[in-house]
Amino acid sequence: MPVWYIGSLVLTAVWAIGGWHHHGTGLVVTAGALLLLSVVMSLLLLVPINNRNKTWTPENRPEDWKEQIRRWEQFHYVRVAVIIGAFALLVAALI
Repeated sequence: MPVWYIGSLVLTAVWAIGGWHHHGTGLVVTAGALLLLSVVMSLLLLVPINNRNKTWTPENRPEDWKEQIRRWEQFHYVRVAVIIGAFALLVAALI
C-alpha cells in the first residue's frame, strides 16, 4: 500500500507541476492535497491501531478492543472517501 500512496502522490505532483498553466491544475493540486491527507491519516490514525492490534491475542487484548477496531474501521472509511474524492478530482481535471 505505501508504494501506491506515494506513487499516486508523486505522479499527481508531477502532473500539477507539468500542467501548471493548464485548465484544471487547481483540481490536480486539490487532489494531491487529499492524497497527502490520506497518507497522514494512515500514519497518524490507522497505523498505531494496527500496531497495537498485531500484538493482541484472545488472552491479552484490552477491554475496549472492539471499540478500537470500530474506530479503525471509521478512520478507514473516511480515508477511502478521501482517496475516492482525490481520484474523482483527477478525472475531472482530465475532462
